[in-house]
Amino acid sequence: MPIPIKTGAEIEGMRLAGRLASEVLDMLTPHVRAGVTTLELDRLAHDLMVHQQKGIPATLGYQPPGYPPYPASLCTSLNDVVCHGIPDERPLKNGDIVNIDVTVIKDGWHGDNSRMFVVGEGTIAARRLCQLTFDAMWKGIVKVRPGARLGDIGHAIQTFAENAGFTVVREFCGHGVGARFHEEPQVLHYGRPNTLEELVPGMIFTIEPMINAGRREIKEDRRGNRPYDGWTIVTRDRSLSAQWEHTVLVTDSGYEVLTVSAGSPPAPAFASAGYGSATAPALAG
Repeated sequence: MPIPIKTGAEIEGMRLAGRLASEVLDMLTPHVRAGVTTLELDRLAHDLMVHQQKGIPATLGYQPPGYPPYPASLCTSLNDVVCHGIPDERPLKNGDIVNIDVTVIKDGWHGDNSRMFVVGEGTIAARRLCQLTFDAMWKGIVKVRPGARLGDIGHAIQTFAENAGFTVVREFCGHGVGARFHEEPQVLHYGRPNTLEELVPGMIFTIEPMINAGRREIKEDRRGNRPYDGWTIVTRDRSLSAQWEHTVLVTDSGYEVLTVSAGSPPAPAFASAGYGSATAPALAG
């Protein structure tokens, strides 16, 4: 299928949806602390999206072919969970790391983003993984410009992550986003430069690398011989995994990150979109 090219009015709709999705993460930040359950975080996010933003949580009831309906308004992926973790009643503990993934539908447009949170102090290794994954995402973002290719993004992310001693998950990737939750193109987080589709102004897609502290292999979560929930994916070796995600527009001269708000972590110093200096991942008390 062709890659959708957004018009000016459509881009404005995506800017609004992206800002709202980022503001959900802003609201959640002070609540991500030891003793809080991810189910409670899901309730808070749902209330904001539905009752204040007058939007729709895109994940709630989402059911691609072969999957059961997703049962929550957030994805909360904890420690060795790579992606699609379902909120539950287990309280967060000091030292946990958790990815919170939010997609808001506003006026028919999808804003999709995620951030990592370190609960309490966290270990040096866990903090390093979260920070390097944030930087890896931005290594991909800064490659976005007209005439570049999708392979340039994946190569930049893979090279940076692997040089730091981490591995890149291959089975999941970024994606086009707009009136549909997932559309063309697929955005791999590994690859070779000057390959795959050429970027043109008006393309909008996510960049969302999943980086493992151990090996890159993943599996379905069946720990304790419990039935698989149809969604949760973990690292095969039980190593920690981290992910950050932004929705990005290809502009006439470069890129614009659409999932930004007052509480967005500033971009690293090497990024050139006027976001300021580098910052650590969000920390929770």
